[in-house]
Amino acid sequence: MDADGGRTLIRVLTLCTGNAARSVMAGALLSAGPLRIVTAGTHVVEGQPMSRRTRDALASIGLEVPLHRSHQLTPSDLDDADLVLAMAGEHVSYIRRLHSGAAPKTATIKRLVRDLPSGPRSLPGRLASLDLAAVTVEPWEDVVDPAGGDDDEYVRCARELAGLCARLLPRLS
Repeated sequence: MDADGGRTLIRVLTLCTGNAARSVMAGALLSAGPLRIVTAGTHVVEGQPMSRRTRDALASIGLEVPLHRSHQLTPSDLDDADLVLAMAGEHVSYIRRLHSGAAPKTATIKRLVRDLPSGPRSLPGRLASLDLAAVTVEPWEDVVDPAGGDDDEYVRCARELAGLCARLLPRLS
């Protein structure tokens, strides 16, 4: 049992495609809170280090994640998570298609920033009120993948995620 001042830590799984940029950035940003963070991808070459561009983008917003290695999403990751925080609609669709049991606790970061209520109810209760398994995922929900882009695209992605995580973090803890 993880504890923070006597509380069990909320377990957040950040999810993108290759677990090389977006989920790594979001995980690093959310680790500032009293959360247990795991990052994973839907289509990963297991054990790869993060790219220089991801590392530099994180450094540009004041973060370091020196030991990250890419990780393919597993059923155990989903079982352990209280929240699966997807970086794009395609990741929500992947969960719904292949791991439907995790669909009620899976949403894009942008949807949760917009829709997750704050308040004294538990996170699972607040997620249940959103009926996430039935929500239509829309194009506005995607955080654009910087993969294949230049350094500036990675920095833009890191800045966008920094803003989203800053707005979401108070509602998760």
